[in-house]
Amino acid sequence: MSGIEIHGYAIVTDDDRIADEGGRMPDVLRNEADWAYFQAGLDEADLSALGRLGHEANPNRRNRPRLVLSSAATGLEKRPDAWWWNPSALSWDSVAETVLPQGGRVAVPGGKRVFDLFLAIGYDAFHLSRAHGSRLRGGIALFEACDRGMSAEEVLASHGLDQGPPQVLDPDGPVTLAVWRPATLGQPRR
Repeated sequence: MSGIEIHGYAIVTDDDRIADEGGRMPDVLRNEADWAYFQAGLDEADLSALGRLGHEANPNRRNRPRLVLSSAATGLEKRPDAWWWNPSALSWDSVAETVLPQGGRVAVPGGKRVFDLFLAIGYDAFHLSRAHGSRLRGGIALFEACDRGMSAEEVLASHGLDQGPPQVLDPDGPVTLAVWRPATLGQPRR
């Protein structure tokens, strides 16, 4: 599908965790500078793709268009609160043609299974923030491969993404950000 850009957004601990063992974002990952950057990314997006638990935990106060990934959907369903998609029942290309027929930017804020699915589809950019000096033993990893010992950076690199120049979002956090993009620069891959 042409004209679709997929942007992942995550803040991780030193051990590549995005949530505690209960699936909640702990205080160690809450940072005002990162939150402002993330919200700006959502504002630029034409659609946000996230898992059911993230959808339920984060009310859509700004009424941004959402795509909720859930095995409870029969394929692609338009519900009052969002589009609901079961990836095992319908391809991404079919979903994109229906939900974004003119193309656009998709923001992917997770969770892990959603990050992994779009890793396979292909990110045009992955905005990876890191909260340095933090760990979440037993927490939920950014990608499945992180549970097998790979760092988030190794996973992104193994999928053909190159790290852009790191920047400091919050020197007191400290929180840094690096945007990863396909090694072959140019047009979006879809």
